[in-house]
Amino acid sequence: MKKYKLLLASLFIAGAAPVYAQISPAPETAQTAEVQQFQKLEDQWSIAEVKRDQYTMELLLSPVYVGISSKGDISTRNQQIAALFDRTSAELTSMEQKVVSVRTFGDLAVVEGTYILKHHENGNTIEDRGIFTHVFQKIRSNWLCVNAQRTLVVQQSDEKPAKISKKSDAPLPFHIPLLHKGSTSNTQANTNVEQQPQ
Repeated sequence: MKKYKLLLASLFIAGAAPVYAQISPAPETAQTAEVQQFQKLEDQWSIAEVKRDQYTMELLLSPVYVGISSKGDISTRNQQIAALFDRTSAELTSMEQKVVSVRTFGDLAVVEGTYILKHHENGNTIEDRGIFTHVFQKIRSNWLCVNAQRTLVVQQSDEKPAKISKKSDAPLPFHIPLLHKGSTSNTQANTNVEQQPQ
């Protein structure tokens, strides 16, 4: 009888394992499909920026678009498109954006990722690396970007900074004037009290 129960339990566990294995990857597959969909949009954006393609930018950016650059500059859709033709700004040579995550809320999607921008400025090639957040809204079966924000990531140098050792000549480790006025403050306060007329 024990062998029969053991056999029945092992068959149940063995039968349930493949079912569980088939169910678990479904959310990741859905996330991957969304990431791929928005990666295509980000790739179109990158190519349009480098090639100064006004038509593609108009298809990607919503009329209510607001963008915040890594320097804190705020721009609208029209300003973003006009900047494509501004020859006085730095010349963008390449732009690579990689989507890391996508979260959808009905007809809104929050896309987060990393970017690498290369541009020429004063004859030098400058590379900016950072992270971005783009908010898309689905309008008539098309995803349009309504908000964009970029943040530069600070590059750590491999060299260790030289330690600057400066010995303090303060009698205490630190001085907080509100809590302890020090010895000079007491003598000044006493002289001020003595000089006041009564």
